[in-house]
Amino acid sequence: MLHLQSYVGGAAMTTKDTPDGEHSGASLENLQQNLARVDDLTKRLMAAMQSARPVPPALQGPSHDLYLKAAGAYWTEMVNNPAKLIEHQLSFWSKSVTHFVEAQHLLAEGRIEAPQDDGPDDRRFSHALWKTNPYFNFVKRQYQHNAEAITQAVEDITDLDPQEKKRLRFFSDQIVNLFSPTNFLATNPEALSLAVETEGESLVRGLENLVRDLEANNGDLVITLADKDAFRVGENLATTPGEVVFRNPMFELIQYAPTTDDVHDIPLIIFPPWINKFYILDLKPENSFIKWAVAQGYTVFVVSWVNPDASYASTRMADYITDGFLRAIQAVQEICAVPKVNTIGYCIAGTTLSLTLSILKQRGLDYVNSATLFTALTDFSDRGEVGVFLEDDFVDGLEKEAAARGVLDSYYMSRTFSYLRSNDLIYGPAIKSYMMGQAPPAFDLLYWNGDATNLPGAMATEYLRGLCQGDSFATHGFDVAGHTARISDVDVPLCAIACETDHIAAWKSSYRGVQKMGSTDRTFILSGSGHIAGIVNPPHKNKYGYWTNADLSLSPDDWKDQAQQHSGSWWQSWSDWLAPRSGQKVPQRQPGSKDYPPLSPAPGTYVTS
Repeated sequence: MLHLQSYVGGAAMTTKDTPDGEHSGASLENLQQNLARVDDLTKRLMAAMQSARPVPPALQGPSHDLYLKAAGAYWTEMVNNPAKLIEHQLSFWSKSVTHFVEAQHLLAEGRIEAPQDDGPDDRRFSHALWKTNPYFNFVKRQYQHNAEAITQAVEDITDLDPQEKKRLRFFSDQIVNLFSPTNFLATNPEALSLAVETEGESLVRGLENLVRDLEANNGDLVITLADKDAFRVGENLATTPGEVVFRNPMFELIQYAPTTDDVHDIPLIIFPPWINKFYILDLKPENSFIKWAVAQGYTVFVVSWVNPDASYASTRMADYITDGFLRAIQAVQEICAVPKVNTIGYCIAGTTLSLTLSILKQRGLDYVNSATLFTALTDFSDRGEVGVFLEDDFVDGLEKEAAARGVLDSYYMSRTFSYLRSNDLIYGPAIKSYMMGQAPPAFDLLYWNGDATNLPGAMATEYLRGLCQGDSFATHGFDVAGHTARISDVDVPLCAIACETDHIAAWKSSYRGVQKMGSTDRTFILSGSGHIAGIVNPPHKNKYGYWTNADLSLSPDDWKDQAQQHSGSWWQSWSDWLAPRSGQKVPQRQPGSKDYPPLSPAPGTYVTS
């Protein structure tokens, strides 16, 4: 025990600062108890792992063709330009040997300290021992040298298609992230120090957390990001008062109770993505977009999509449009006795709302007064970071999995999006939970993130092939619901909100899609932060900021360079845009009508399935 304490750089002797003789009996008893717990947990761990689903090889990583092409390109580069390879090797060797010599020199002088550390800042290495302890500092710096060498080698490969180069860069980064010394107990000083201080209790708690996650997910390792006992949908999340006023096999329609005496005549209907559940827009009251919109005097409806099982295997994009979007619009028109509605589509629902608008135009139906798109892609010519998972090797695997199960299980979508931010959503949480034994935080957004949904098999394939890969909506047209939907048909007043660091719907791609739409009344707002935080950004927090620029003829970079930057949230600017397009004020409307009586209180029943 004392040797380990010295090893990690002088951590406290134990949790109780007393001589060994006074508590050796208690320590031995604690050790025996922990060993017994470890034995039981190990048995449970092995049993849980045996029930894990076999993940198809195609969904474990890119095809070997990518690496073969990269190796061939690297070999060609080496043959044609050996000086560059030698230069890289000498640089790597020089940095590695220099750091080793500096560390050895200090040790030879009897100084137990790390050499001067001028390496890059990295929050993974924020613990003091990474800078002060010679062993951990050496491990960290050598890892950084290795990572730099790998990154440089990838960047210098020239004989690769740009998309292949992008994928190689991404997956090599994943390997670099995986082998960070923070991810291993023997080279994580913070975890080792805590293990010493707690007499191994932290490691046992970590093993308990690991076993818990495996057992809860039938052997699949899904890291619990938030305290699942801290939240209950309908109790402390999704609590804005309202009623389910319509239900069919595709969705429940919720109408929210007014909080103002008068409301705008034209109601607002929100279509959230069906990849996750709608309450991302109705988390806690203080950050609920829905609650805030109701308070601005809008009659707000939201669609709560069903979480499909295998019986929805043949459900297609046309079903989401016909039995989802169009049916919801019809219900809102009839409940409020209005000819038109205002709409919001978030992420994939924004894409599908755009398809719906094209179909409505082709049918000569003027039902939508305005459309707002949250982080929605309609032009998939540049698919952004998520595009590394949208080549044939992965999509082939997803298509086979969806065909076999009837649905694309939420496990695969969650895992894909997590790897786009692996240090934040995989390795960091795993270290805290499994290595340090910490309980997950009570964080509403992360709780929602873990409450994922499935996708119907046919719809998922259609979306991935026709829209993501084929980019058909923005080019030759996307065949759906008896029509060929074209982006130029989207001609209603339009406001699009994209997010600066969005890793799912790249803002420049969102902007290019808006440029191709047929509307003469277009507004584009760029929010700070990412796909979720940039949208769920209530004004009272005064965070992130946003950019506006009326000139949508510019390239994305020029648009931002010339845009006006604003502090705080874009919510009020959006409402200032929507209010003049929402008609005169009328007396408040209570949920439902004679033909649409309330069926159950919000948030309804589909959201908990």
